[in-house]
Amino acid sequence: MIQTLHIVPEYNEELIYPAICKSMEALNIAADLRPEMKIVIKPNLVMAKSPDFPATTHPLVIKAVIRWLREQGMQHITIAESSGGLYNAEAMKHVYHVCGMDTLGEGAELNMDFSAQTVNCPAGFKNHSFHLITPIVEADYIINICKLKTHAMTGYSGGIKNLFGTIPGLEKPQMHYRWPEIEDFSNMLLELAQTVAPNLTVIDAIDAMEGNGPTGGTSHPLHMLLAAKDFYTQDCFAAKLMGLEPTEIVMLRQALEKGLARPKELALVGDPVPEGLSPFQKPDTIKLDFTNGVPKFLRKPFMFVASRLLKSYPQLTPEKCVGCGKCAESCPAHVIRIENRKAKFKRKGCISCFCCQEMCPMKAISVKKAL
Repeated sequence: MIQTLHIVPEYNEELIYPAICKSMEALNIAADLRPEMKIVIKPNLVMAKSPDFPATTHPLVIKAVIRWLREQGMQHITIAESSGGLYNAEAMKHVYHVCGMDTLGEGAELNMDFSAQTVNCPAGFKNHSFHLITPIVEADYIINICKLKTHAMTGYSGGIKNLFGTIPGLEKPQMHYRWPEIEDFSNMLLELAQTVAPNLTVIDAIDAMEGNGPTGGTSHPLHMLLAAKDFYTQDCFAAKLMGLEPTEIVMLRQALEKGLARPKELALVGDPVPEGLSPFQKPDTIKLDFTNGVPKFLRKPFMFVASRLLKSYPQLTPEKCVGCGKCAESCPAHVIRIENRKAKFKRKGCISCFCCQEMCPMKAISVKKAL
């Protein structure tokens, strides 16, 4: 499995484009392409945020990929994403504009087909089918261009997690509600990833996010572009660059257990991993492990009690709240309402998915432990 790594000091097209060219050559991507193919680029546009903030895929990375594709004779290139919140023309035009997608020129179209289709899963999956946005279903070749971030629920966000954006709009909270436990939700993400099966994954880690990602964290530049066909192994590699242990990230542990990720087969091409990388700050939701001093036969009941005492819940900072309703709109359990232009939370029924924190544009929602 070839993993490319190229050092890119800043968001500059003339620095990014050569790195993309070298990655495509190392992975022999041109051999997979035909001029008549429908190519879909799936970025991370989780919400309407300026590219200066490390929450979304930077438009210059996407522009460099489009430029390379056009030079290979590709004519049918579409950028398609379903952000958090509503999935319609008005909402997505706003997201495209704020995230800089309308600065890419005429090389690719911004998706304006907001339909979705049901795709059946392989036998044995817990999810029998997924409802996916139409451009993804009809694509001949999918390029997954994600942003490297920590994540309040999953701990890590890269290639696998970025594919959650292929589920349309407010159907994403429904998936959170259907699979509220992290083990089940992570398995769902892996089944979704296997169903979508992108052909190439590029990770924008020129500037990455640490702390309360995927939208409430802070900048942690790595000055890197990563590319691979095997995005499961790539995610394990990228997590280690962040100072995270893949076996402690549930979806990555599951990918390793299922044989989807094969880190022993990784061959690094391009630049070496820089020395002295500083570890990323973890989200506030990451739980501490108090089981080391507990006898093995007591660990299971201990964790059953401790998980409830130490469960994380969203907490509002009222003075920051503007009453926009994005939190209530994205809450899969429907335990948030807007009263007097302020969000009101009910703890009962909360599944601690932190969709509300993810979608809050004002960073008005933080993490509070039950104890």
